[in-house]
Amino acid sequence: MRRETEARVHLQTQQEVKMRMMGMALRVVRSDGVLALYNGLSASLCRQMTYSLTRFAIYETVRDQVAQGSQGPLPFYKKVLLGSISGCIGGFVGTPADMVNVRMQNDMKLPANQRRNYAHALDGLYRVAREEGLKKLFSGATMASSRGMLVTVGQLSCYDQAKQLVLSTGYLSDSIVTHFVASFIAGGCATFLCQPLDVLKTRLMNSRGEYQGVIHCAMETAKLGPLAFYKGLLPAGIRLMPHTVLTFVFLEQLRKHFGIKVPS
Repeated sequence: MRRETEARVHLQTQQEVKMRMMGMALRVVRSDGVLALYNGLSASLCRQMTYSLTRFAIYETVRDQVAQGSQGPLPFYKKVLLGSISGCIGGFVGTPADMVNVRMQNDMKLPANQRRNYAHALDGLYRVAREEGLKKLFSGATMASSRGMLVTVGQLSCYDQAKQLVLSTGYLSDSIVTHFVASFIAGGCATFLCQPLDVLKTRLMNSRGEYQGVIHCAMETAKLGPLAFYKGLLPAGIRLMPHTVLTFVFLEQLRKHFGIKVPS
């Protein structure tokens, strides 16, 4: 999944479609070696420990608290609202690590004299704050928060709803098969919903001042055609769908192990 993330960032920062996912991955390996596919791993882990931890904690805690006073699971619109709020907060909290992650992955595309060469995530965060100011750490926060809203709705809200629908058919019990099916659906929803914003977020975070803001970035991207907003969709799906499946399969097993019940 790390390799697909690397390829996705390279594809999204191309101004023109010159290379597909496999071609980009092979180019990276030939020019910088296999380990270059894992550039930004520390930043990616840092992002998960901020962004994902925040949104999951808020969504799960508030959902369970609200559901206590109601009969059965929450209606879908409440899940969407809760997913939007928790995703927005998580996206904002995870913006600094996300920006460093994008920069580290894109570094190898730059000429040697223009590379930032961050040693790891903490070095990247420190250098950005020192060289560009604390405000720069939250460059692209609007897009990151917006994307966080969509991906959280796609993952958490859609997972809960898909699981509820699968169980309501009566064909499957609350088992690992149900968790797999529901999480696979949620992964597809999240990938499709967040891809346009993901493209804009990546371009903004990797920019060197060429974009005046979100609207300007969107207009410049639109000049490349409507499909430009879905650049990197395949590697994004290859990364996000298995990630979603594994996340919820393990989460459900942990719930089962610790005796935590969720209305479904």
